[in-house]
Amino acid sequence: MNGRERVLTSLQHREPDHIPVDFGSTAVTGIHVSCVAALRDYYGLDRHPVKVHEPYQMLGLVEDDLKEAMGLDVEGVFPRKTMFGFENKNWKEWNFNGLTVLVPEDFRTTVDENGDILIYPEGDTSAPPSGKMPKGGFFFDTIIRQEPIDEDNLNVEDNLEEFQPIEEADLEHFRREAAAAKTKGRFVMATFGGTAFGDIALVPAPFLKHPKGIRDVAEWYMSTKIRQDYVHQIFSRQCEIALENLRWIHEAVGDDVDGVFLCGTDFGTQKSTFCSTETFRELWLPYYKRINDWIHAHTRWKCFKHSCGSVERFIPSFIEAGFDILNPVQCSAANMEPEHLKSAYGDRLTFWGGGVDTQRTLPFGTPEQVREEVLRRCEVFSRGGGFVFNSIHNIQAGTPVENIAAMIDAVHEFNGRRP
Repeated sequence: MNGRERVLTSLQHREPDHIPVDFGSTAVTGIHVSCVAALRDYYGLDRHPVKVHEPYQMLGLVEDDLKEAMGLDVEGVFPRKTMFGFENKNWKEWNFNGLTVLVPEDFRTTVDENGDILIYPEGDTSAPPSGKMPKGGFFFDTIIRQEPIDEDNLNVEDNLEEFQPIEEADLEHFRREAAAAKTKGRFVMATFGGTAFGDIALVPAPFLKHPKGIRDVAEWYMSTKIRQDYVHQIFSRQCEIALENLRWIHEAVGDDVDGVFLCGTDFGTQKSTFCSTETFRELWLPYYKRINDWIHAHTRWKCFKHSCGSVERFIPSFIEAGFDILNPVQCSAANMEPEHLKSAYGDRLTFWGGGVDTQRTLPFGTPEQVREEVLRRCEVFSRGGGFVFNSIHNIQAGTPVENIAAMIDAVHEFNGRRP
């Protein structure tokens, strides 16, 4: 099997020849740029500065030679613009904690009096900065820029500024990138945008110069309780725009895309959830279901849902909403034991992640501890298919390259010993 066939077989809940592996195809299955550079050295690949294709989390582009070295089965298609609203083009060198990396030309920063690095929406340094990397840090945090709220004059359009009919430039970008990805023989996972309802990484709008509406994370969470009519109006209009955009996107890319990363909205904490099941079903499920139903009715794409934390209580609703894939499968969170998840939901949902703990084992364990955990997770999740190996969320800066290699080696070891 090639990578595409391997992933598609697993998504059909049948066991492929090998467990498929993904690193780098989305903004939630990626590798920090410093670790990408370390991996290139580890595998003896050509030494050159790594591209930071996702500057918000400082994720590094995993190029074809590294994909081959790691044995990866998934190819990513990313939006034309980054989380900070500028295009990934005309790369330039940037010194990042002593490592030379490549960033887009409109990646423009300043340093404040504390030594923190500030980044600007659309690269416009005349606008207020929208992101901050603390001195010595490894990724950016969003700067909240919410203007004072007038409770009696809230305007839904203010929270819809970023949801617009798709531009021809974006359609051409997706058409070109999807066609190129299809030639690689890997499963193609695309991120089109516009379908993440209430994702708190997006609510503050780091890509807008002067965001209006409810943009503070705490205020947004309160709004899901005390301003549900307002949130419904936002989601309803966003959904209509998204469905129309998906129609145009599908016309452009067709079957060159196999799956779509739809939503990164988190619903879980380490021990519980951000809202009740009833609130989820009232406020989110109808819109997710409309999007997924359209995709399943008009395309061959598989639908990918990301949510960190303890989300076991939501999984039946995720399935009802039409999601095919759950990521990152945070097994360290409450009620997220691998055996339970696989036995209860493994015939209806593909687990894309869960392969190793990125909070403890991968960054702080020994290579042998990494190996043991990976082998255990593969044993559980691979039964009957429905599993794509990935770590639990992105591989973070500071993770020893020997541990990352031990993780990859353990997957290949497991694959080699399967009957």
